[in-house]
Amino acid sequence: MAGWTAFPYDSAAYTYDAATLKKKWAALHAGDAEPLPKDGRVLAAWALFHAGEFRKAFDAGLQAGGAGLTVANKAQAIYANYLERSEKTRLAMFQEVVARAQAQAVAEPRNPNAHYWLAYALGRYSQSISVAKALAQGLGSRIKMALETTIALAPGHADAHIALGTFHAEVIDKIGSLLGRTQGASKDAGLENFRQALHLNPNSAIAMVEYANGLVMLEGEKRMKQAEKLYADAAACEAADAMERLDVEMAKEELED
Repeated sequence: MAGWTAFPYDSAAYTYDAATLKKKWAALHAGDAEPLPKDGRVLAAWALFHAGEFRKAFDAGLQAGGAGLTVANKAQAIYANYLERSEKTRLAMFQEVVARAQAQAVAEPRNPNAHYWLAYALGRYSQSISVAKALAQGLGSRIKMALETTIALAPGHADAHIALGTFHAEVIDKIGSLLGRTQGASKDAGLENFRQALHLNPNSAIAMVEYANGLVMLEGEKRMKQAEKLYADAAACEAADAMERLDVEMAKEELED
């Protein structure tokens, strides 16, 4: 996996030493509810992640082991989603995250982010191969179960609510409400998960972007004005780390389209 694309923006504002990272931890992890690590090596890996050093964070997380696997999974998944140019490599990276997160969830069944990164990587993989094809392969039920497990273990996991909202929206968008029921998807559940995500993490650009996408998928053009307002709000967010910066830039691109 040589040659990861570098984070394309200035990361000086996202570079934290251990003391500063501990102070800002709650805000930086309002989305994923990851607990502050006790292992200094894992904390150092997170510092690399927040600064956009995704390859270094991935390597450091794997080397630390234990809670470091979550850093490695997040670094690789976020990198693959936003920065990897090769579709073949992106898919392979998501599959690697799935394998590690699945093993982590078996070893630590009460670790919310083991289940979450399993769901996230399966979800992004599904989007890449087409949602309809993924549903035919039974990936929808795996994603939904993993996200519901995440929320059961960590009700304040805003990112899991975003992803579950997206699951409902994409299933209904691709196969309709009637068939969507066979996958456990419903419009009301999707919208409620998006609202809950923003309630838990009101400054989340990605929550705003995904909610906007979900509104259009679930309710059509009549919600376009509200969606555009959400994109604008997301584009105006002040990023606290490299991942949030990528979310904000994505919102700006949505506004331009």
